[in-house]
Amino acid sequence: MQIHLDPVGGVAGDMFIAAVTDAFPHLREGMLAAVRTAGLPAEVVCRFEPHKDHALTGSRFVVDLPPAPQGAVTYEPRSADHGHDHGDGHHHHYHDGHHHHHDDQPHGVAHAHPHANFAELRTALLASSLDAEVKHHAIGIFTVLASAEGKIHGHPVDEVSFHELGEWDSIADIVGAAYLIAQLDARAWTVGVLPLGSGFVQTAHGRLPVPVPATTAILEGFSFADDGLTGERITPTGAAILRHLNCRQQKSAGRSLKLKHSGYGFGTRRFPGLSNVLRVLAFEAAEVEGDLENSEAVVVEFDVDDQTPEDLAIGLDRIRARAGVLDVIQMPVFGKKGRITARIQVLAEPDALSGVVETCFLETTTIGLRYHTVNRHRLPRELRVVQVGNHSIRVKVAHRPDTVTAKAESDDTAQTPGSSVRSRIRFAAEEAGLGDAKGESS
Repeated sequence: MQIHLDPVGGVAGDMFIAAVTDAFPHLREGMLAAVRTAGLPAEVVCRFEPHKDHALTGSRFVVDLPPAPQGAVTYEPRSADHGHDHGDGHHHHYHDGHHHHHDDQPHGVAHAHPHANFAELRTALLASSLDAEVKHHAIGIFTVLASAEGKIHGHPVDEVSFHELGEWDSIADIVGAAYLIAQLDARAWTVGVLPLGSGFVQTAHGRLPVPVPATTAILEGFSFADDGLTGERITPTGAAILRHLNCRQQKSAGRSLKLKHSGYGFGTRRFPGLSNVLRVLAFEAAEVEGDLENSEAVVVEFDVDDQTPEDLAIGLDRIRARAGVLDVIQMPVFGKKGRITARIQVLAEPDALSGVVETCFLETTTIGLRYHTVNRHRLPRELRVVQVGNHSIRVKVAHRPDTVTAKAESDDTAQTPGSSVRSRIRFAAEEAGLGDAKGESS
């Protein structure tokens, strides 16, 4: 399945949840249970409500927060929710210096303060009873946010204090989005051109321009359009979801696809003549020949003989990180005058070609390149997340004509010292991934 996000009014965490569950209403109950499993206090209530904005109908995801106790310090609605998520001038977040617990509260995020730093939130999520894949996506979204905040304010990522982004409603947004992403297991996510917005919002860091710095840091490389409407259109939480999903940006979902589901998720702000809605369009997966996925890709090739190996390696890493790039390889060849030359080959999605070409010229010294479209067959595969000790490991399981194979993601063990230890963890993860796959097929 391919899912396209159409940001008519913008993108925010609550809008993403509302739109996806409007398209897939059977996921609502499980998502609400996952959010509760994360450890939200009993007095925080999550619910869905029908909503109409101009000619469109859909739903909203609402998090009802307890009222501020008398004498508590209150804040303006947080930037991550301003105009989209749950704040519209009537939800105020507070911190009175105390941390309240409930004896019957499940262990999880609730045992980290709502103003916790990233390391505390990550530890709380890992300790929760959420499914491993939901943990992986939730931590991934929080990591995007923490990296952006750390870059902006000059703090180590683990020490970033989320302020507004650590509130219960944003935790509900992120855990809820993580659950939906894990359940859908989409082949690809795409998003349209993003609305820019304008004006200012009041945050814990003071009055900030729209888009707020965290959003701009996260969405570098995405295309925006200014439709003249003021207000925050893309929130940091919404931006982090797009970046975590590695959304390819295109005006439409693609050609020759069958629309299977659609949904509309609304934010709280009202715009004149425009619905403040995020639309989800879910399409049938690419056509299958036998047991093989049949699709197209584009190959970009060029040669480099005047760039240092160190700088070329940096440039290739940046090309590899570009949205829509599937793989980057280099090989030694003999060029003119007997020079040893690096031949670069980039495999990318067809709709990402223009951005890939621009990045190749930006990050390398080449002054010309070649490209062509190729057909490709891919084995059916799925991404599983397994738990090995304290490690959450992604495992790619491929279904071959005669067997099933698994490959663990090496990056998930990169912080573990010792080659033999890393090898044992990867082997155990692959065995677990294969066991799950065989158990489902039996």
